[in-house]
Amino acid sequence: MTTSDDDSINQRHRERMKKRKAARDRMMATKTEERGLLIVHTGKGKGKSTAAWGMALRCLGHGYRIGVVQFIKGRDTIGELKVFRQFPEQVTWKVMGEGFTWETQDRERDTEMAMAAWKASCELMADPGIRLVILDELNIALRYGYVDSEDVLDVLSARRDDLHVVVTGRNASDALIEIADLVTEMTLVKHPFREGVRSQPGIEF
Repeated sequence: MTTSDDDSINQRHRERMKKRKAARDRMMATKTEERGLLIVHTGKGKGKSTAAWGMALRCLGHGYRIGVVQFIKGRDTIGELKVFRQFPEQVTWKVMGEGFTWETQDRERDTEMAMAAWKASCELMADPGIRLVILDELNIALRYGYVDSEDVLDVLSARRDDLHVVVTGRNASDALIEIADLVTEMTLVKHPFREGVRSQPGIEF
């Protein structure tokens, strides 16, 4: 049973929400453009690639084709890949890294692999049937100079109008951030690794 005070609170709430909805409707009415976006996930916090996989799942749900190139990571047993491999007609996934630079300890080999990964990326972005391309850890390859930054920026800027591209990795360059449409910086607040907890399936891979 409601009281008069409850009725008054509920009425004020309805009025506030009505005004908020009207303001949002006015704002949304001005958003009429639809085009492919260049999206950057960067920062020291966890979740940059994970957020990209969420976008990939959304695209699959809409029946779109997607392409993924992993520049640095070299594992093909990660959980997300096991899932996406169940959609071979929609997903092209290329694992083209051999591990982080401190693992490989071979700059020439890392550069060779990154250049091959960039070539594969360009091929995927040129495929008119693909709606989303994820360039996982491309920021790392750019930071270490494994791929030519000017070439990357030129290709990303000239991508076709309906193609979404997601670039992940720490230390996104100012130039990439400048041309991007959406940039999210993941901030590290707390991480179990600092408490001695190792990477675990389902969380890190």
